[in-house]
Amino acid sequence: MADGLSYREIERKLGASSATVALWKRRFEHRGIDGLQGQHKGSQPRAATPAMQARLLRRVQQKPSDGSTHWSCRKLAQELGLSKSTVQRILTQVKMKPHRLDRYMASNDPEFEQKAADIIGLYLNPPQHAAVFCVDEKSAIQALDRLDPVLPLSPGRAERHGFEYYRHGTLSLYAALNVKTGAVEGKTARQHTSAEFVDFLTSLLKKVRWAREIHIVLDNLSAHKTPAVRQFLEHNPKVRFHFTPTYSSWLNQVEIWFAKIERDVIARGVFTSVADLSRKLMKYIRATATSARPIRWTYTNPKRRISAAVMTGTAH
Repeated sequence: MADGLSYREIERKLGASSATVALWKRRFEHRGIDGLQGQHKGSQPRAATPAMQARLLRRVQQKPSDGSTHWSCRKLAQELGLSKSTVQRILTQVKMKPHRLDRYMASNDPEFEQKAADIIGLYLNPPQHAAVFCVDEKSAIQALDRLDPVLPLSPGRAERHGFEYYRHGTLSLYAALNVKTGAVEGKTARQHTSAEFVDFLTSLLKKVRWAREIHIVLDNLSAHKTPAVRQFLEHNPKVRFHFTPTYSSWLNQVEIWFAKIERDVIARGVFTSVADLSRKLMKYIRATATSARPIRWTYTNPKRRISAAVMTGTAH
């Protein structure tokens, strides 16, 4: 402007808008050269330096000094003089979740590797002309009836159950999952006994008369090892039991199915009697049999405790 240029010429020469030219003109008129200095200090240096991140990760793996069992983002931020968002961002980047807790149980079975490889071999490479079943019992299923009416699902409101309930009784559910098809054979019983278990196995055998061998994966429950069960095995030599290692029920595929029926039927079910509970369980088993699919079961780290040589040797 000191050179006599118009706004339009300045805009074209500097690539600025007329508003920007007017703003700088006013600043110069009011404060001179000082008015052309930067008006903003810019953002503060980031607090999450590599050293601070290392300090945070070291601290989050230690217990809080106030006696609590774990850290929250706010508590950790206050401890280290950081913002909650900074702590949350660092923990997210390294995938650490101090608020989460996972439980585990390690098998103490000295024959874990042999037993696990035997069962995995049945899943991956079952014998020809053989049936493979995963068998277990879900015991003490409660027939709970709600004392208050169930309020149905509606827009903006979840289904609601009253807090109070009446317990009609319990029953056990025997289930055998066919590894090849994913279909389940089931039976309910008032009592969880060895006799009921043998009766269930007997009915199962009648449905697979074609099989030359019948392999059954099951856990180490005492009801599976009684004299009555041993007598059943003597009378049915083509039946072979494969016991899972101790504390290793996750090797039994039927446990996956039990978790499904728990979610779909039992957890939110309303049962007017034990007979009603039995009826609804069996209805679910029959209905899902038409769309059953084999479980895509994987053992994520076979190198940890299962060697390929052992699996090859036990697969039939």
